[in-house]
Amino acid sequence: MSVSSAPLSSEQDARRKIARQLGQLRRDAGLTGYELASRCGWSQSKVSRIEAGRTRPSDRDLAEWCQACDRPEDAADLIEAARTADSMYREWKQIFRHGVSAGQKNVDLYQAANRIRYYVSNMVPGLLQTREYAEALLSTIADFTKVPNDAPRAARARIERSKVLYDRSKTFSFVLEEAVLYHRYGSVDVMLDQLDRLRMAASLRNVSLGIIPMPSVRNMWTLEGFVFFGDSRVNVETLTAWVAITRPSELSMYAEAFDELHRMAVYGADARHLIAKAEEAHTARSA
Repeated sequence: MSVSSAPLSSEQDARRKIARQLGQLRRDAGLTGYELASRCGWSQSKVSRIEAGRTRPSDRDLAEWCQACDRPEDAADLIEAARTADSMYREWKQIFRHGVSAGQKNVDLYQAANRIRYYVSNMVPGLLQTREYAEALLSTIADFTKVPNDAPRAARARIERSKVLYDRSKTFSFVLEEAVLYHRYGSVDVMLDQLDRLRMAASLRNVSLGIIPMPSVRNMWTLEGFVFFGDSRVNVETLTAWVAITRPSELSMYAEAFDELHRMAVYGADARHLIAKAEEAHTARSA
């Protein structure tokens, strides 16, 4: 299994389903590919590429296809399905084209889910970040992706979103690799405040904070960060893109992976001990 390609299958499944529906519409109308292309003013190869899923049809393409098949009433549903498929895979450069604050708008997902599970291997989870840590991190991301750097605004939006932690009707499970405690964004003081924030968040009754010690025997390899919203959606963040997973078989694999990672982590006093060790290391480094 290719770990890097697996998250794309939900989007690919959605697009294949649209392609199949378009092919069925054409056949139900008794049209050949050539005849449909002629009615739409397209080349026959365009019809073939759309039905094979090699070309993404535009909203206009979908409307014209349905009109040519005498089924204009189907256009709205197909257009919505195509837009949903688009939303399952989005490149960061597209999301951030007007600034990194655009990536902080998925508040509805956090408000709708009663159970949220986070795994991170490279940074403190967004919901647990301080404003200063978030600003330093988002500024680094903006510079790397060469998009407008509105990190202060994005950090404020991230902190506003984190207020969902205090909703006692929701439960949050966070699993961090211990290395996260040592990846520094901003000054030493920023990092120390961030580690203190982790300690405080772990004291909330609806929050579970687990840390996987670095010398652990691995039952699950290190993964890219992901967030599980309820049992019906996982968001995965890769270097280049944000991916939404909704396919049941993939959701099951992510749930199994989270459970393994959760079992590897330490909690309570043991987790606080690891945080204290990281604080000592950052303090010593600044001396």
